[in-house]
Amino acid sequence: MKLKKDIAISDSGFLFNPSSGDSYTANPIATEILKYMQSGFSNEQIIVSIMESYDVERSTIEKDLFDLESMLSNYKLTR
Repeated sequence: MKLKKDIAISDSGFLFNPSSGDSYTANPIATEILKYMQSGFSNEQIIVSIMESYDVERSTIEKDLFDLESMLSNYKLTR
């Protein structure tokens, strides 16, 4: 899944959609995942990167990634 190109993400987890003027806040892990998405990482690359950085099971990351992607889609932040 790809984020819209104009979505701005700060290091503190603040997201801004200039098309709608809406803003959102993300927790630190979601912020990290969003930055990976902006960089063009595949879901598999994101999962592996998070597993290498944190002591968490793959199934947990997969679920969290799916939930985040669903939320981004609902807020129309993806293309």
